Amino acid sequence: MKPTLTRRQFTATVSSMAVAAENSFALTAPLPELLIDTHLHCFAGPNAPRFPYHSDAPYQPPQKATPEHLLRCMDAAGVNYGVIVHPEPYQDDHRYLKHCLAVGQGRLKGTALVFAGKSGSIEQLPELAAHMDLVAARVHAHTPGRLPPFEKPAFRQLWEQATEQGLAMQLHFIPKYAAGFEPYIRDFPDTTVVIDHLGRPLQGTRAEHESVLRWSKYPNTVIKLSTLTELHTQPAHKVEQIIKRVTDAFGLDRMIFGGEFDHTSSGHSYRKIIERANTLLAAFSPTDRAKVLGENAARLYKFTRS
Repeated sequence: MKPTLTRRQFTATVSSMAVAAENSFALTAPLPELLIDTHLHCFAGPNAPRFPYHSDAPYQPPQKATPEHLLRCMDAAGVNYGVIVHPEPYQDDHRYLKHCLAVGQGRLKGTALVFAGKSGSIEQLPELAAHMDLVAARVHAHTPGRLPPFEKPAFRQLWEQATEQGLAMQLHFIPKYAAGFEPYIRDFPDTTVVIDHLGRPLQGTRAEHESVLRWSKYPNTVIKLSTLTELHTQPAHKVEQIIKRVTDAFGLDRMIFGGEFDHTSSGHSYRKIIERANTLLAAFSPTDRAKVLGENAARLYKFTRS
């Protein structure tokens, strides 16, 4: 059920919390016991012969962000489980993802990155799903010249293959490319669709982002509260408006949390990101915040409390 706060109540509460967060990211309420981070990237680094970056990598991180470091940060921050989002530097080579999930020993699941139209890429999904604990196949649409083939049969084949493997489709895009996805969201109603980074509201016009929010009419859509550092660079009233629009559209039952782990993270800094998410949702009940920070992801990705 969607929250029923009035706009005045929401604005007053979130604005005051945003001011507090601007000063110190102070925790305004206890965090829930179950914390699940659904957006983690790990990298072996540029000089890792077992796990080289792909020749088609659009970027190559110069620093390592290993699963061992991640697990130490998770332990220190009180994060129970996580999802490794297979990053673009490896393209459709999933060897490092397999390594990360093995290190995670059941605490980590993963997403796959395959490419419609690339020979043999989509065909990997059954084998990948058989040998790794995957939850989604991810698609990018944010760079001209590297867009998915929206109108070609191969793109439908990707959705069909992900659906057959029981995987969600995870969409990372800027709003002006959103329209290309909608026919597939509609045509595959039993396939969960995860919208990364709140649909990138800061990288499109208000009208473009509203088209993403209208996807909430499809019950299979879930939106991710992530890229909080980027969001936090904006004025408090703008942040309040974004959170209000998103939660009005999707409610709190269809929102999950993604953090910002990287090679610089410590348990303390990682915990602060979670507290920041908790602060952004301070207008809502502890029950609703618990859904976003862990319960929804546990249900969606079948994480079982240990």
